[in-house]
Amino acid sequence: MADPSTYRPKPGEIPDSPGVYRFRDEHRRVIYVGKAKSLRQRLANYFQDLAGLHPRTRTMVTTAASVEWTVVSTEVEALQLEYSWIKEFDPRFNVKYRDDKSYPYLAVTLNEEFPRVQVMRGAKRKGVRYFGPYAHAWAIRETVDLMLRVFPVRTCSAGVFRNHVQKGRPCLLGYIGKCSAPCVGRVTPEEHRELAEEFCDFMAGRTGTYIRRLEQQMNEAAEELEYEKAARLRDDIQTLRRALEKNAVVLGDATDADLIALAEDELEAAVQIFHVRGGRVRGQRGWVTDKVEAVDTGALVEHALQQLYGEESGDAVPKEVLVPALPEDPTAVTQWLGGRRGSNVSLRVPRRGDKKDLMETVQRNAQQALALHKTKRASDLTTRSRALEEIAEALGLDSAPLRIECFDISHLQGEDVVASMVVFEDGLPRKSEYRRFQIKSFDGQDDVRSMHEVVSRRFKRYLAEKDRTGEWIGADSPEDADAAAHSPTHSLAGSPAGGAVPADDGRPKRFAYPPQLVVVDGGAPQVAAAQRALGELGIDDVAVCGLAKRLEEVWLPGEDDPVVLPRSSEGLYLLQRVRDTAHDFAIRYQRSKRTKRIRTGPLDAVPGLGETRKQALIKHFGSVKRLRQATIEQITEVPGMGRKTAESVVAALAEAAPAAPAVNTATGEIMEENNGGSTR
Repeated sequence: MADPSTYRPKPGEIPDSPGVYRFRDEHRRVIYVGKAKSLRQRLANYFQDLAGLHPRTRTMVTTAASVEWTVVSTEVEALQLEYSWIKEFDPRFNVKYRDDKSYPYLAVTLNEEFPRVQVMRGAKRKGVRYFGPYAHAWAIRETVDLMLRVFPVRTCSAGVFRNHVQKGRPCLLGYIGKCSAPCVGRVTPEEHRELAEEFCDFMAGRTGTYIRRLEQQMNEAAEELEYEKAARLRDDIQTLRRALEKNAVVLGDATDADLIALAEDELEAAVQIFHVRGGRVRGQRGWVTDKVEAVDTGALVEHALQQLYGEESGDAVPKEVLVPALPEDPTAVTQWLGGRRGSNVSLRVPRRGDKKDLMETVQRNAQQALALHKTKRASDLTTRSRALEEIAEALGLDSAPLRIECFDISHLQGEDVVASMVVFEDGLPRKSEYRRFQIKSFDGQDDVRSMHEVVSRRFKRYLAEKDRTGEWIGADSPEDADAAAHSPTHSLAGSPAGGAVPADDGRPKRFAYPPQLVVVDGGAPQVAAAQRALGELGIDDVAVCGLAKRLEEVWLPGEDDPVVLPRSSEGLYLLQRVRDTAHDFAIRYQRSKRTKRIRTGPLDAVPGLGETRKQALIKHFGSVKRLRQATIEQITEVPGMGRKTAESVVAALAEAAPAAPAVNTATGEIMEENNGGSTR
């Protein structure tokens, strides 16, 4: 781990101008690329006190061994150079995008003598007109099959085309009217290219003009009594309208726009893009990215724009780009997009109307994509097995930790201190085993002492259940052990999920199962507290580690340096998921306690009135307001409420009730007492 001060540039060396910078590690590999309006101000942020840096930024600067920069004349040039370097060096600390080049496009090869319509994947080629991307190739083929009746453009490969040129006979599509058969000279190259260009115009959204022209030709043919021609044109119009129906009308005007939405958490972000051309959704694409660097929504939007349009030009860049949040420097990004398109591009956040409604639809798609990604990644058996093996290897465990328990502490400025325990068995959450704890031994923001208390309480209960039901690795009898081995809770290890099965009802007690691994939400201090709690109870067969929020480092007891798992490690992903689940569970409990405390606030002053009787009063009367209106006799009707306690409740509520303001009967204005006088 390097010290950033060893490679910090000297004062005055960094220019105060726009540019792009690169951090390199000790092997001269580029690990991060960034841009800045002012290189001096931006780079100075990286060399401040490490404690003030974002955890991911701190990891990056301690991994780096040098920094270099390139000065450019404008911010637009900096944006372009940053994109080029990210593509070239693939830095490990920049946002990583999944490869999305497998999306199929509808392509028209205008660079050939006889343009061909086909499905294309991979990198885009010069001279080829692209439409899409589409989610599925079959959707393209269905659209093309409808369109070929009206635009009989060639769809065969070069080999098939040459074969029919030699034979002098067209293919089946040529016989049924879905190809103009340029291979046998039915149309000239100029006529076939005109067909291809009309096909492109229609796919680009210029549909209304073409359909109106066909309707006019149909009417003229009917007036001239050419009924066969009119019927054919009628069928062509119906075919084109069926093709248009496959793309839902989403906007009233002929909008040419891309809509980009994001769904994100602390670890990953899902990007979804809808391509709208002529007011209709012409394509959709999306990917999931690992948030390796510390970025906000605006920075993610900027990275997404670079990914989408970095290699595009012309009409591939739309007139309007709608985003959920603007980048840090929207003017530079807009100029860069305009340079890619060759004309002005509008970059904005939709605030109202149909475009905002469509953006909400794109947002829902992004949220579903992120949820689906997490579900697939967590539910795959092979992936979970690999994650457990990686954890065991990284932490030096004898076997995979099939039962993992994670603890987290939550409080609000030292009040309502609570803790959570979540359980993962075989890499999946076991919600029936989740537990919540109230920390009552002390007040204050001391997560270390709280962690020691909650781990002690959990394992004291385990030892008590262990003494009551026998050793956790077995049961009271061979028959019980055999029954346990065939129980529904049998884990991948070939034994019950770590626990004893009592002989009375066959169900384990609440704390009868010990974990193979305890994970705490925190760093070295919290890990030491948990290890100390286990040591005081004489438990030495449970491993302990800690994972601090948003860090990629795993802390072990007694170690000065953390264990660093690869960012793409499935083991790290599982530990992060366990930690985040415990964190969310603790926060929900803490918020529920705070809500209850607010609801029963005036009752807190009643001596001897516990939480159970407070809730009973609120439940009986419905609210504190109605309770304040109740008499002592009515309060004593609540189970557990004696007359003395009821009198204390009435007195406390009367003391806490706000005084009614005095009202001037002549003017109706509220008067306030103030040193014997009155003020309005």
